[in-house]
Amino acid sequence: MALPLLDVKPTALNARVRNFMPATEESPPKPPLTLGQVQDAASMDVQIDQAYRQIFFHAFRCDREPVLESQLRSGQIRMRDFIRGLLLSDKFRRDFYRCNSNYRLVEQVVGRVLGRPVYGDQERIAWSILIAEQGLPAFVDALLGSEEYLVHFGDDLVPFQRSRTLAGRAIGERPFNQQAPRYGADWRDTHARRAPSAGASPWVPGTPRPAWLRDQPTPAVQTVWLGAIAAGAVILSVFGLITVAAMLST
Repeated sequence: MALPLLDVKPTALNARVRNFMPATEESPPKPPLTLGQVQDAASMDVQIDQAYRQIFFHAFRCDREPVLESQLRSGQIRMRDFIRGLLLSDKFRRDFYRCNSNYRLVEQVVGRVLGRPVYGDQERIAWSILIAEQGLPAFVDALLGSEEYLVHFGDDLVPFQRSRTLAGRAIGERPFNQQAPRYGADWRDTHARRAPSAGASPWVPGTPRPAWLRDQPTPAVQTVWLGAIAAGAVILSVFGLITVAAMLST
C-alpha cells in the first residue's frame, strides 16, 4: 500500500505574492488561446523554445523532441503534455534524474514546473517519498495535475518563475534554471573519481594525475610490478621444464 502524500505548509515566498509588474519573458504576455483558435507558427516556435529553456535551460538539436513538437503544433497535445514529455525524456533522465538524489531532484523539478523554490525540507521529504515508491512519472504527473499548476499555468501556458521581479526592486532574482546546476557536488566528485569511458583522451604522464587515478599505483610502480610478474613466470616455466625433462630421463 502506497503512503499518502504528506501535507506541506507553504512558506512566505515571492511566488505567493501577486505580481503587478509588466509582462516579461517569465510571465505570459497574453492569455492562452482557447480551444478552436489557431496559433501562428512563429508564436508556437517562441513557446517551444521557452519550454526548452525552462526545463533543460538549453537544448541542442540532438536534445529536441521532434515528435512532441509535431504533436503540439498539430494540436494533438497541449503545452502541459509537452512539458510532461520533456520531463520524461531521455535527456532529462540522463542529465537530471540520474545525477541527483531524490531531495535535489525535487528542487530541480519543482523549480522548473511550479516556478518557485520548495517549501523547505517538509516538501522535499514528501515528494521524495513519492519518487521512491512510484518513480519519476508519478512525481511528474502529480505536479502537472496539482491545483497549483493548473491555477497558474493551466493546459496551454509554459511554466515560468513566478514573481521573479517584484515592484520596488531594481533587480530581480536570477531564473531558477540558471542558479541551480543540473547536478550537485556529490555527483561531481563521484564522477571525477570514475575512469573515463572508451574513446576518451588518456592521461599523459608528467601532467597532474586525475582524481580517478589518485588511489592507483604510479606508472613506474606498475612497470616494476609487471616486470616482477614476468620474471617470476619465466623462472617458474624454466623450473617446470627442467622438472619434466628430469622425469622423462629416468
